[in-house]
This record gives sequence, structure tokens and C-alpha cells, in this order.
Amino acid sequence: MILSLRHFFLFFLSAALIISCEAAGDRQAIPSRQPGITDTEILVGSSLALGGHAGYLGTQIHHGALALIHKVNEQGGIHGRKLRLIANDDGYDPPRCILNTQRLLIEDEVFCLFNYVGTPTTVKIIPLVEEARVPLIGMFTGANALREPLHRYLINVRASYYQETGAAVRYFVEELGVKRIAVFYQYDAYGFDGLRGTELALKSYGLLPSATGTYIRGTLDVEEGLEKIAASGAEAVVMIGTYEPCARFIRLARGQDFHPIFYNVSFVGADELARRLGEAGEGVIVSQVVPPPELSDRLPDLHGVKEYVALLKRYFPADRPNFVGLEGYVNARVLVEGLRRAGRNLDRDRFISAIESIRELDIGIANRLSFSPVDHQGLEQVYFTRIENGRFVLIDRSSKGAGETVQQGPRI
Repeated sequence: MILSLRHFFLFFLSAALIISCEAAGDRQAIPSRQPGITDTEILVGSSLALGGHAGYLGTQIHHGALALIHKVNEQGGIHGRKLRLIANDDGYDPPRCILNTQRLLIEDEVFCLFNYVGTPTTVKIIPLVEEARVPLIGMFTGANALREPLHRYLINVRASYYQETGAAVRYFVEELGVKRIAVFYQYDAYGFDGLRGTELALKSYGLLPSATGTYIRGTLDVEEGLEKIAASGAEAVVMIGTYEPCARFIRLARGQDFHPIFYNVSFVGADELARRLGEAGEGVIVSQVVPPPELSDRLPDLHGVKEYVALLKRYFPADRPNFVGLEGYVNARVLVEGLRRAGRNLDRDRFISAIESIRELDIGIANRLSFSPVDHQGLEQVYFTRIENGRFVLIDRSSKGAGETVQQGPRI
């Protein structure tokens, strides 16, 4: 009896060890739980301006992205999972953006962040992104701080402000013979970035800004800046701001019979700027990082632009196709492509590596998309458009064509 009992305990202990080892093996085989991932859903979070003085920008980039996401979900999602996008309004206010991001990461536990709008807001969350090791995809800002040094979890899609302002200065100096160039900028990280890019570009020609003028974010106090710039006799004004104060600056300038070339970077919100300017907008130049949506019916290689126009009409019929919305659609194309390449066994690092594998991808915007482990900016091309009869037309640049590609590498 004693021998049988001993054998029983030995058998029990052996069985327990086997079960324990098998359980440990199973735990190693099953990946740890990923935030924002279930069997049926991928949760994505955005903080952006959905109201206030930058509300048009956030609303349109959000609608452009959602148009594609709705289509993807209707077709079954990505590897059996549908995308759900949480969008929180930060009013283009940095403290609100930080609070929104903390909530998205801690309370909502999103898989990644997406479609943030603005330099002063987005640069403030870089420490949160790095600490949480959470991907941030497709920011509506060309800020250099999001590009240099390279951050593993930051994925930029659009060209930078340095590229936009550098191309503009080249256009003014080399093609138009303009050398007295002033800068009007928003007094924050966004404006400083645009000012720095313009100064570096001017320096390459041995030039300095003829004058600088500023306004405070969220205000329309442009008079003092306009006075300084008009007194300098500037032939062109580089404008680093949002649609409302920039429109006021141009209207006041024209009312004072001051008629330089007015140039705005893409973040201004070109379509809303044109709407607010009306007849006063004639001749105003805006650089873009995507082609004009109006060209989709005329150029065969713009099939992606054509899809954006069709999807916007289907899901957001009250919206008119615009540059900002198209950029949101492009950002969503990158998000979806990365998730597809990462596969069903999804985690954050695998997702980043999947995006880094994208090479020369044709998404139908006449500008192929590429990333790599040492290059987290997908697009390089800068387009120049001018308001004519209330519409944006591509500027005919005989020596370079309608767009200018700034190659990756050391930026201006």
C-alpha cells in the first residue's frame, strides 16, 4: 500500500510538471495582449481641431480619412478586423492635445495615433509617443522637429515646411527675379519652423528677410506685422499661418494698396483661405503637398485622387473635395497599407516595420510613396497653385513642370 501511494504521488507530480510546462509553452506561443487590438477591431485615436479657428483643417482631414476607412470596413476590414477611429477635439490648443493623447493611450488604449493637426500641438506629444512606444501616423504638419532626428514611432507622410518654403524661395529668386522677401508668421512652433526654413533658403542666395511680422495664435491681430512688412517694400510675403489671420492680412494689405506676391504654405487651408478672400484672393499662391482634386478627371495617373472625390461624395456629400481632405485620405492609405502588410499577428513594432517596407507605392496621386528604416517621410513633392477666378490652378513652371520634388537627405 505504501509503495502504491508513493507511485501515485510520483505520477501526480510528473503530470503536474508536464501540464505546467505545456502551459508555459502555450503562454510563450500566444503573443501578449496588444492595446487596441481585438479579434474584430483595431482602435485608432486622433486629437485634432474640430472646432474653433482651425476647425476647418481638422474636420476636413478627418473626413478625408474616414471616407477611406468606411470603405475598408464595408469590405470586411483588414485581416478580419474593422478600424474604429476615436477623434477628440483639441481646438488647436497644445494642453488640450496632451490631455486628449493621455486619455487615448491610458483610458481608450488605442493601438496607434493618427491624423494629428498642427505643429504646436503635435510636437508637445513627442515625449508621450516615445515613452509609450505608440505609432503616430500622418501628421498634418511639416515641422522639422517631427523629422530630425528620426523617431522610430513617428511616420510623416507629407513634405516638410523646409521643403515648401525652400521651393518657394527658389521660385521667387530664380524664376521671378524677386529678392525682397518678407515673412509673416504665427508666433509659435509652427511659425518659427516656417521662418527658419525661409531664412535658410534665403541664406543660400545671400539674402535675408526684408522684414518679419507676427501674430499670436488664435487672434486676428495682424496690423502691426503688416505695417512692418509694408514699410520694407517687400516684393513677396511668405505667410506661415492659418486661413483666418492670413486672409485678414491680405485683405488689409490690398486695402492699403500694398500688392506684393502673397505666398502661403499648405497648412493655411487653401480652400478656406480662398473662400474667405473672395475677389481679394486673385493671384495668391499656396504650395501644396498633394495635387488639386479638380485634376482627377483630367489626368489618368490620379486614380487615388478620383477615389477620394468619389468616396467623399458618398460619405460626406456636404463637403467639397479639397486639399486638406485629400491629405487625410492619403494618410489613411498609409495607415491601411501598413496594417495590411503587418498581417493578422499585429503589434506596434511589426506595424512600424511594415510601413518601413513600403517602396515606390503608387497610390494614385502622381507621386509615389516610399519609406525605410532611415526615412520616415513618405512624400517629397511640392506643388504650386494660384487662385484664379476663385479656383486653384497649378502654376505652369516651364523649367520644372507643375511640381517640384525635393530629394530625401539633408534638407535645406
